[in-house]
Amino acid sequence: MTREFVYRDLRSNKFWTIDCKGKDVVVTNGRIGAKPRESRTAHASPAAARAAAQKQIAAKLAKGYKEKKIASLPAHVKPDWAKQRMSEDVFWDIVSLFDWKKTGDDDAVMRPALRALAAMRDRDIYRFDDILAEKLYALDTREHARHGFEGEADPDDGDEYISADEFLYLRCVVVANGRKFYDLVRRDPRKMPREMEFESLLYLAHDSYEKRTDKPYEHSTRVCYESFSNARGWKPTRRTRPGKFTSERIPPGNRRPT
Repeated sequence: MTREFVYRDLRSNKFWTIDCKGKDVVVTNGRIGAKPRESRTAHASPAAARAAAQKQIAAKLAKGYKEKKIASLPAHVKPDWAKQRMSEDVFWDIVSLFDWKKTGDDDAVMRPALRALAAMRDRDIYRFDDILAEKLYALDTREHARHGFEGEADPDDGDEYISADEFLYLRCVVVANGRKFYDLVRRDPRKMPREMEFESLLYLAHDSYEKRTDKPYEHSTRVCYESFSNARGWKPTRRTRPGKFTSERIPPGNRRPT
């Protein structure tokens, strides 16, 4: 019996089916409504074919596919971004538009999100930027820095250097990877990524606004997302000791709290 699976989100409307026909596993896939692509793989026995099919099904479920009858699905309706009003949920919807198949070209990754955000009102673009700043601010903590720079620098040792920019761009990676990953890292700093950056996220609202209005972007966010700005997040511990990079000789934007 053919089993049917679908994957739908704000960017995708895909199907995948699988069936065992004797020793063969037959798979079809494609965009719902388009002509399907078919592949057939032979195995040593019907039992081997069934086992292979189960492994493929498990892999699809792990990627977010749901088992549903394709013919019974309602029409896939994409959001009218011009009618959306910025909120926490809409913020994460915009981030979910990032096309990670284009990894290596940040502008290409963000292009679908930029188009969606540029269709919204000025105030919604501003609110997106405010929410982004709030998310980055919440990750601006001593513990997130500790795990983000583990093995490189100790945020409690004032003589060890931590780049304010690198920490900011690392926090951008967390937000860019979506709500689920952000919530995980926010709760558990041990999950903080390392040696990564996604600075381009900082300019998404700016570029969307200029695309929409052809005017300079002059909005200032409600909270500061720059590294070491979150005084509560950088509250000293018993191990914290002052040093070269916590002294008043260091400009405030690069000075770690002690």
